[in-house]
Amino acid sequence: MSALLEVKNIYKDFYKDNKVIKVLSNINLKIEECEKVAIVGRSGAGKTTLLHLLGTLESPTSGNIIFDGIDITNLAEDELAAFRVNRIGFVFQFHYLINEFSAFENVIIPAVINGEKNIAHVRERADYLLNKLGLFQRKTHRPSELSGGEQQRLAIARALINTPKILMADEPTGNLDTKTTETTFELLEKLHEEIGMTILMVTHNHEIAEKLHRRIILEDGEIIN
Repeated sequence: MSALLEVKNIYKDFYKDNKVIKVLSNINLKIEECEKVAIVGRSGAGKTTLLHLLGTLESPTSGNIIFDGIDITNLAEDELAAFRVNRIGFVFQFHYLINEFSAFENVIIPAVINGEKNIAHVRERADYLLNKLGLFQRKTHRPSELSGGEQQRLAIARALINTPKILMADEPTGNLDTKTTETTFELLEKLHEEIGMTILMVTHNHEIAEKLHRRIILEDGEIIN
């Protein structure tokens, strides 16, 4: 396997009231293609910040991030946006679905933003993903008409519409009950096997973390394992 993501000497500071708040320090890691990796640690350890840096949603204070052979650290914002929409799928604890749109329309939004011209292909892939995630019969429903588990599965379908290289998930089961959490994770496992995508997941759920290939443990902004 070749490294999909390589992080070299990453630091991330925030500034508040003329004070420097160090969030991440000397982060070095590699994520291989098709790996399933958990980022774990206590609240405030820097897990979400690290995920945002790897997903190009934030920029590091210093250091380099090599993604799919490209140093993305100093790319311009428009270049980052294009890179992100083509290579990264995001799933958050809060789904950020648009209630004015149907489930189907929510799924295809990233493809539309990406300027995909082959509408027939987009529709076919959206139907495929909705079917895989058990939502095909709910495709005309709005998010408010779906259960919490259905909304999270819809968010996963949306994240995968552009066939990303990696799925980045920030507490994707944080608002779900135990049974729905297990079902959602099983679906991610199945998609991983069928599509071969890399999964990077921030989670407090130790049972889920132990089922992935490995864990990255953060403590006070540093990797300790």
